[in-house]
Amino acid sequence: MLNRVWVSNGLGLLVDPVSLPVARSGIEQLEALLAAHPAPAQVIAIEATGSLHRAWADELERRHPGALRVFAPSETKAARTQLGSGRFKTDDRDCAALTYLARQGAGRRHQEESVVEELRAAVRHRRGLVADRKKAQQRLHDQLNALVPGLSAPTGHGELRRSLPVETPTGQAVLACAVAFEGRPPSIRSLTARAPGKLTKVTAGYWAQRWRGALPPPPDGAARAARLGRDLARYQALQADIGWIEDEVTALLARTHGQVLTTLPGVAVNRAAAFAAHSLPIEQFPDAEHLYSATGLAPAMYQSASISRRGRISRQGLAEHRDALTGIAWGLSVNSPAFAERDAELRARGMRPIQARVALARNACRLIYRMLTTQQPFDEAAYRRARLNRGR
Repeated sequence: MLNRVWVSNGLGLLVDPVSLPVARSGIEQLEALLAAHPAPAQVIAIEATGSLHRAWADELERRHPGALRVFAPSETKAARTQLGSGRFKTDDRDCAALTYLARQGAGRRHQEESVVEELRAAVRHRRGLVADRKKAQQRLHDQLNALVPGLSAPTGHGELRRSLPVETPTGQAVLACAVAFEGRPPSIRSLTARAPGKLTKVTAGYWAQRWRGALPPPPDGAARAARLGRDLARYQALQADIGWIEDEVTALLARTHGQVLTTLPGVAVNRAAAFAAHSLPIEQFPDAEHLYSATGLAPAMYQSASISRRGRISRQGLAEHRDALTGIAWGLSVNSPAFAERDAELRARGMRPIQARVALARNACRLIYRMLTTQQPFDEAAYRRARLNRGR
């Protein structure tokens, strides 16, 4: 992999553009170029391209503390457009745009960007683990139903009135007994003894009775129970990994401006971190509408002469950014009276639940943008007054 490098001053290029490898040799060549053209105040502009720029930027920051300025790709594109080459992307045109931005004093210090990068990596790792957990839960249900037919069927199937959430102490106790007794019905005492948390005798009695009413395990019950036990162990390890990464996310979020989002009702650390990781630093968005558009929830627009129409949501940007904002909107609609009223108004107009949530996401985005820029915690009464004053 190569990085394109320009060395310039206020008058123009000092050497011809070069492509340097992302390795120790590339850094040494860059150091030689900078040493050959010393300056009283060096500024190193670099485009943040996910994990691709991280090692290069970390080493440059170590060698030139405080000289590094980081720019988002959207900022580079906007500068390229101002320079008249918005639709013509090349590495040299991007370098020209970065030079233009650096001369204006724009950009963010690398230290601020590093914390957000760490948070983004942790959030993405947690998202992958949660997706794996969902698949593991489905697999556990399938195996348990094959070993004890109908025991963990969803609510509403036949005469069943209660489902079995495998992540709860009840679900873990039932799974552990299914492994230990190879699908045969356990006693109430066995269920309560294997529960990792609180399991009442009434609940244990319900599942023991329901188990006795199920059909007997299949002939290969012992083999199925052994496979279920191994999958149960993997699921429990996955739960421990998710708990560990959530502790890391909590610590990283506290080091960013996104911590203020945890003051929103119904928005705890995980939701706040999921949105902050893709929205910070907030200065990269001129206003709340740009932030909302970046999530991909803004409707697509088509304009030509006298024709102007809006389409469905654009879906540009990252799906996890979009999911985080809709999750916050849902949490607010349940826990904030002002957002609950707005949700009821939208439903009364005939909007379907998902349409109402997208509409609420726009209100939530405006609120979040203001909170991230002012660092003021959420105030329900103040928000309600502001909303009434705007007539929304």
